[in-house]
Amino acid sequence: MQLLNRWKVSALPVLAGEGRVIGVVSEADLLPKEARRPDEGAAPANAPTDAAKAGAVRAEDLMSSPAITVHADAPLAEAARIMARRRVKRLPVVDGGGLLEGIISRGDLLKVFLRSDEDIGAEAAAVLAGLPGTVGLEARVVDGVVTLGGALPDRTMVPSSPAPYGRSQVSSTSASTSGTRDPPPAPVIRPGLRAARRPREAAGAVKPRAGA
Repeated sequence: MQLLNRWKVSALPVLAGEGRVIGVVSEADLLPKEARRPDEGAAPANAPTDAAKAGAVRAEDLMSSPAITVHADAPLAEAARIMARRRVKRLPVVDGGGLLEGIISRGDLLKVFLRSDEDIGAEAAAVLAGLPGTVGLEARVVDGVVTLGGALPDRTMVPSSPAPYGRSQVSSTSASTSGTRDPPPAPVIRPGLRAARRPREAAGAVKPRAGA
């Protein structure tokens, strides 16, 4: 509760070992404990799961597991689909080994649509500059939609079914880099109920201690 309140978030990832995400503790997980307060006199509706969470004293007993995560190289559209289908507000971002790299929220996804046409156009031009045979192309952006114009030296470079390339697609931003450029250190939970800092970057997490 203290970490959630301190960082003004509704959920925290629970980490094991060197940073492997094993679960998430959210406000929804904490509700059964509040419902079982003596002065309320009401038992949780979803027994026995809620009953077990109501008596939890460690993060590993309270967390929802397995954690719903997204890979760092996943497109933003995939992260958005996962949030919508699983009805979660944020996702831990993990690498190929399941180690935490960051957290992406609904707000991070929406920031993509707040980019100016000038910003998108500059990025599109930079992408074209790095591709072979695109010297004769130019990018024009209107209301977030990028239109490419010009001549290509080889017709085979034109896709048979070109996909629309709009505001969310021009950006090469993936789940691992979305959001603010320099976000404040994110809290994580390690199952021993102690706030910890990751070696490479400040991040809070709770690790369950063996035998605790």
